[in-house]
Amino acid sequence: MDKKIEELQRRLKLAWEGGGPKRIERQHSQKKLTARERIGYLLDEGSFEEMGALVTHRTTDFGMASQKYYGDGVVTGYGTIHGRLVYVYAQDFTVFGGSLSETHAEKICKVMDLAVQVGAPVIGLNDSGGARIQEGVRSLGGYADIFYRNVRASGVVPQLSAIMGPCAGGAVYSPAMTDFILMVEETSYMFVTGPNVVKTVTNENVTSEELGGAGTHAVKSGVAHRTAPNDVACLEDLKTLLSYLPQSNREKAPELPFELSDEMREELMGIVPENPNKPYDMHEVIQGIIDRDTFYEIHKDYAENIITGFARLGGKSIGVIANQPLFLAGVLDSNSSRKAARFTRFCDSFNIPLLILVDVPGFLPGTDQEWSGIIMHGAKLLYALSEATVPRITVITRKAYGGAYDVMNSKHIGADLNYAWPGAEIAVMGAKGASEIIFRKEISQAEDPEKILAEKEAEYAAKFANPYRAARRGFIDEVILPRETRRKLIRGFASLNHKEVDQPKRKHGNIPL
Repeated sequence: MDKKIEELQRRLKLAWEGGGPKRIERQHSQKKLTARERIGYLLDEGSFEEMGALVTHRTTDFGMASQKYYGDGVVTGYGTIHGRLVYVYAQDFTVFGGSLSETHAEKICKVMDLAVQVGAPVIGLNDSGGARIQEGVRSLGGYADIFYRNVRASGVVPQLSAIMGPCAGGAVYSPAMTDFILMVEETSYMFVTGPNVVKTVTNENVTSEELGGAGTHAVKSGVAHRTAPNDVACLEDLKTLLSYLPQSNREKAPELPFELSDEMREELMGIVPENPNKPYDMHEVIQGIIDRDTFYEIHKDYAENIITGFARLGGKSIGVIANQPLFLAGVLDSNSSRKAARFTRFCDSFNIPLLILVDVPGFLPGTDQEWSGIIMHGAKLLYALSEATVPRITVITRKAYGGAYDVMNSKHIGADLNYAWPGAEIAVMGAKGASEIIFRKEISQAEDPEKILAEKEAEYAAKFANPYRAARRGFIDEVILPRETRRKLIRGFASLNHKEVDQPKRKHGNIPL
């Protein structure tokens, strides 16, 4: 028996060593942790239970029969984060550059299947050179097996991806189908075709960082939801994100202890300027409403004219979507519509109530927007909010003009509670533009057109640039003082805690993708 125990220990030791000391040292020299170090840091101490540590590949071609490593380039298993069960896989770049083989894929599929069956999040720590070319179509089939499971798990359990090294070619599509992608600055990148292919096909000279680095995907493409300066910060980010999410679509997110007081926030009274054309930072409104220092922003540097993120309100997890007057006056455009629509659908999938803060002058005009499909992209947000069955509350802080009023969670598309601050303006368009159209003939024939325009603008504003006409029709449930907003929202969401919606029988809707 002693010899058998020694043999087991020998094999496990080889598995724990990955590609060996030299390759581990090279990984560290690139400011990257190893796969096992990442899992050790991510999970609660001593909670990791590994699966498939002794798996090896089955390839015999191209001299691979003599090159076998236990684990085959990926560490898989389960453990806990803050006491909550998660399934995890971490690709090991020290073994064949983390390349995906048939058995490598089988290990990942196994933990994904278990996660769906038991109802627990899946976390993928990606650090791979791509498909293992020695295996040909078998490695490609392995990718497809993972993609299929990503789709099966979508909306069932949260799926989080951390890109902590290279992720190229077909490998990018698994993270792309997960719920959130976090990237490490300077050491990770994602692209379908690399710089060499780009150079050959388009004659463009571009580096891996420029083409698909963390900054590129956080700011330009929107592929990355958050970035971190190093591996440790990225793993901490994953832990924080998970704290706002439920284990599965069968549960609600965990609540923190909270004791209700008067909940008045006086700082909200002075944030929105008297001048309707002067910008302000909607982050100040968010911070004035939520539990202190609980806002976790998603897509912070992408489509900055809209804000999305998680927060706590009265100890409960909520999703926040808010127009941002500091950027493009808070208009809706193609990118911001897609950003908010995607976030809405995630929250609705996982029972996270939505708070919508509105200060929107409309949709961004121009040929660029029309030609880039603003009609279709704006419809995505409209569709997502109309479809959502979680509790939804809207607060109009200032402007709600035109079709953007409808789209931003109006009562007409199923919002549960709609509030407006006293300075809110709910109209087809701004007073000046409306007056120029309605009174065009009268203004053009006047001796002093500017004076008449000013008078008509004031007349229109008095009639329509306020929340009271909408309130009279029941489109606004209550006009409230800014200081009361937090208290109203805590009570409002509490009243909607057991909301149920009967949906029409169908396979699924056809969102304008």
